[in-house]
Amino acid sequence: MPEEFLRYFPNLTDSQSSKLKDLKSIYDRWNTLINVISRKDMDQFYVHHVLHSMAIAKAINFNKGTTILDVGTGGGFPGIPLAILFPDSEFTLLDSIGKKIKVVTAVKDELRLDNVIPLNKRVEEEKGRFHFIVSRAVTNFPDFVKIVRKNIHTSSNNEFQNGIFYLKGGDLSEELALFANKVKIWEISSFFEESFFETKKIVYLPV
Repeated sequence: MPEEFLRYFPNLTDSQSSKLKDLKSIYDRWNTLINVISRKDMDQFYVHHVLHSMAIAKAINFNKGTTILDVGTGGGFPGIPLAILFPDSEFTLLDSIGKKIKVVTAVKDELRLDNVIPLNKRVEEEKGRFHFIVSRAVTNFPDFVKIVRKNIHTSSNNEFQNGIFYLKGGDLSEELALFANKVKIWEISSFFEESFFETKKIVYLPV
């Protein structure tokens, strides 16, 4: 992780910093074998993928023993960076595309992330229950809520009620109209000054 981004997370341990710094070389290597991140995005890897994923940690501090399902994880975002930040929580990274999960598994193994479970499956088929669901805009929000509602655990162990943390950009007023009184929204630009985050948001819905 470039030094200038570490100022956003001054309490990282040496082990966490070192894992975040190693991410780019691991993804560079795997991306030449299995294209999971566009070349243009690889040039902005830390901003577009790692820092964007870590924004969730500015909204919630997952307690020890929290279980999180990352739906449509792709190459492992936001799950991998969050798993580095929260080693005492368990992250299940789910994607229906096998080659993406192959990359996730390789990254997990190289970084020795014992708290990551890669899962090649459609979310509709997943029956497990988790404290939180995280995702980076895999579909429109109301449809997403319908699909994952069944996967949210009833017993809670965090300051926030169990629910969904969703990363999405642009004008969400129409998409969130159904949930207007329930959702909490953070502007990521209030955490990070890079221009990429100008319209990016974290949406939290207790379920």
